[in-house]
Amino acid sequence: LGIGGNSDNSEPWFVVGKDLDKNILYVGQGFDNPALMATSLSASNLNWTTGQAPAEGTHMTAKFRYRQRDTGVTLHYHDDGTATVDFDVPVRAITPGQAVVFYDGDECLGGGTIDAAYAHTNELQYV
Repeated sequence: LGIGGNSDNSEPWFVVGKDLDKNILYVGQGFDNPALMATSLSASNLNWTTGQAPAEGTHMTAKFRYRQRDTGVTLHYHDDGTATVDFDVPVRAITPGQAVVFYDGDECLGGGTIDAAYAHTNELQYV
């Protein structure tokens, strides 16, 4: 890409946005770049180990990547069978198409497919 960098900062560059109509990729430097941080996600194809979804507003933990530390989340369901998952703290690089898996301690409660990631109400476009 020919991206230069600050000699004081050797952190990698990441795609933080895209405009497909204009054929533009936006990049930002650093693992903890604010543009990579999501505050919620939308999920579909939800499946629950008991066959029944936890109650609306239930607080639990979730993982978005293998061996990731648990993240506190709260679920909010929609009439179309999808859910919004709000994070207790911002989470880096939530990726549409990947799985979100829900837990109560060590017990797996279920999971779903990540459809989109959001920073507050703005959809993130880094993938």
